[in-house]
Amino acid sequence: MQMKKWHFWLGALISVLFLWLSLRGLRLGDFWNAMQRANYFWLLPGIAVYFVGVWARAWRWHYLLKPIKAIPTKTMFPITTIGYMGNNIYPARAGEVLRAVILKRKEDVPVSASLATIIVERIFDGVVMLGFVFVNLAELAKLTDASGFVGNIQQAALIGSGVFFGALIIFLLAAMFPQITIRLGSWAIKHLTPRRFHEKLNGVMHKFLDGLASLRSPLNVLMVFFTSVVIWLLETGKYWFVMHAFNFSVSFFALMLMNGIVNLATTIPSAPGYIGTFDAPGIAVLTAYGVDQAVAAGYTLVLHVALWLPITLLGAYYLTREGVRWNDSLREEVEA
Repeated sequence: MQMKKWHFWLGALISVLFLWLSLRGLRLGDFWNAMQRANYFWLLPGIAVYFVGVWARAWRWHYLLKPIKAIPTKTMFPITTIGYMGNNIYPARAGEVLRAVILKRKEDVPVSASLATIIVERIFDGVVMLGFVFVNLAELAKLTDASGFVGNIQQAALIGSGVFFGALIIFLLAAMFPQITIRLGSWAIKHLTPRRFHEKLNGVMHKFLDGLASLRSPLNVLMVFFTSVVIWLLETGKYWFVMHAFNFSVSFFALMLMNGIVNLATTIPSAPGYIGTFDAPGIAVLTAYGVDQAVAAGYTLVLHVALWLPITLLGAYYLTREGVRWNDSLREEVEA
């Protein structure tokens, strides 16, 4: 699938802007000293706990897909890693479509249904990230005077809450009242789209609603939410382990706040790998807590690489093993 060039260049421009904001005033000598003094042994338990979180993500996806088809978590894990690899190296989070296509190839699950479950994942992730921020709002209020990006996070969190909770409510209502949703969707398709697309769009809508079937049970909703909390606590555990490689210490709650802020920031378009949009708010949070800028920059860079590289390498291995190439031929499979 060929992404429009303007998507790439817009993302690249935003990444450059965020990098400039995060690194201005940085003394390179101090930064290099912080990097040299780091104890990189602590990356090993950090990467290990992160992959436990990836396995939990695969289990969550398996759980969401269960009403459509029961697929073992061990089958979902390689496909999940391929998706996160795709998000890391392709623009516009193309890895989400990539893993839906591969799941269709391997398990014959319609792409529309897979994408519905993936969107549900992202909504729950956003809700949990906002929860991490709100849990620490009292602490955040102490940091906003000279905290760069962090100073505006309260307003951004309120806006984000409206977006994610609004989307969650819409998806829950669509799942609980499928017949009403189908009638409304059919009316919109009939009156707002060309006639030649009606049959295909109605088929996509029905498959998409099939992907929301797991949300029809309150117990399932609670289970997905609980799993999402566990996933992001495990990822914060990686932040905690990597922190021990550097000469500073903040609370686990501070790292939860950092995790929430940087992952919300990565929803902003950027160059592949979330360059800049991850780093700038991460450094801003740590410096707001009194961490030296050079140490904060070193830690954030190492953390970013540790989050990016292992999952990308493993996903690339699994993608190669599947014999799949990301090109125009995949476009034909998206709604086949």
